[in-house]
Amino acid sequence: MEERVPAREKVFYSGGLLGQNMLYSFMSAYILFFYTDLLGIKATTASLILVVASIVDACLDPVMGMIADKTRSRWGKFRPYLLFAPWLIAAATVLCFWDFGASPGATLAISAAAYLLWGMLYTVCDTPLWALSSVISTAPKERNLLVTLGKIGGMLGVVVITIGGIQLLLSFGGERNSRAYLLSAILIGVIAAVLIFLTGYTSRERIAPPVERISFRRNIQTVYKNKPLLVLLFSLLVMNLVINLMQGIQLYYVIYVWQDAGFVMKIGISLVVGMILGMGATPKLLHRFPKKRLYIFSCLFGCLSCTITFLLGQQNPVLILIMLGFNFFFCGMATVVSTSMLLDTIDYSEWRLGFRGEGIVFSTNTFISKFSGAVSRMMIGAGLGLLHYVENQPVTAQLQNGLSFMMLMLPALCFAAAIIPVLFYGITEQQRIHVQDELERRRTTLSG
Repeated sequence: MEERVPAREKVFYSGGLLGQNMLYSFMSAYILFFYTDLLGIKATTASLILVVASIVDACLDPVMGMIADKTRSRWGKFRPYLLFAPWLIAAATVLCFWDFGASPGATLAISAAAYLLWGMLYTVCDTPLWALSSVISTAPKERNLLVTLGKIGGMLGVVVITIGGIQLLLSFGGERNSRAYLLSAILIGVIAAVLIFLTGYTSRERIAPPVERISFRRNIQTVYKNKPLLVLLFSLLVMNLVINLMQGIQLYYVIYVWQDAGFVMKIGISLVVGMILGMGATPKLLHRFPKKRLYIFSCLFGCLSCTITFLLGQQNPVLILIMLGFNFFFCGMATVVSTSMLLDTIDYSEWRLGFRGEGIVFSTNTFISKFSGAVSRMMIGAGLGLLHYVENQPVTAQLQNGLSFMMLMLPALCFAAAIIPVLFYGITEQQRIHVQDELERRRTTLSG
């Protein structure tokens, strides 16, 4: 019998994703600017630090997934990591934004080591947090609802930083004051750690792992013998660039294009309205339309909204913000649909191979997200290099046009490219229902 997830667990699960995304968004939005304009690291060098650290960290993600899959404890497979790791990642976040006043060489070394440590600890929380959604209930509707609430919570975390991050910096001394970043990191780190811990404390894992411990060699089959998962991951690799590019270039964009750091708040309002409306509308749409079709639809219209926003230029801020809201609406829709599709690939793995491999699936997804983040930072670094960007440089038309292209047209191209791989996603609605029915029969037989 399918067991419903209590509202209390849903609320705290959403809160855990809120805290996690507060950390990620603060890092994504401000670390590059902190390196270039506060620590004095060259833009290309700072981007290289983020890219190399992200790639190294991303390569460790599948290892973390397999470790989680083999974990057996009185707290379950995934909950132990949510109980003990959040405090460490909070400390690493503070370290990343600490200006030690050291020599340029020492500053470079400390920055690289701190960011690498942060990424590794983030993985220890991120993979189990998302994998928890696949074992918290046997009911597909409950899991889809939980994913939607988690995505909304995560988006609220993005919004908190998008709207409140710059205000927090201003209240502590301004966006060019290193102490402001340190105090903001302390506050955000503590809040996020408490929220993630509460998720681990209140949740239950209702789908028990198999008694047999799956070897690493067999576990990796969950990925390479799962064609629907592979094509979805290729699509998400490109799709994730949309938000990563916007977050990474956003502060440069508002300072040099709009010439007002406070404009970040206005973009944040557009983001929260668009993303939450898109995410909120998706569960009902999933009952009416195939997931693959919805995903393609959201990517196509996301591309159009970004392109139209770019073509509008910089003359009408209100209209730009409205169009950005449409873009974020389709981002929100694509995010929920793709995660629901990811859960289907886990069921598909259990149906075909006999084991679920939630940890390896979600850690591979995390690998894709981080690799995408590394690619986006590489693109931003290359773009800033082509624009000959230096800190506090005078505003020019070339700089404004270049930053606008990076903020809007690059995401538009990514939306379009994300459609191509998912055309080969092979789990139809009929097959999805058949797989879920068969798995339910197997579980009923085993429990009986």
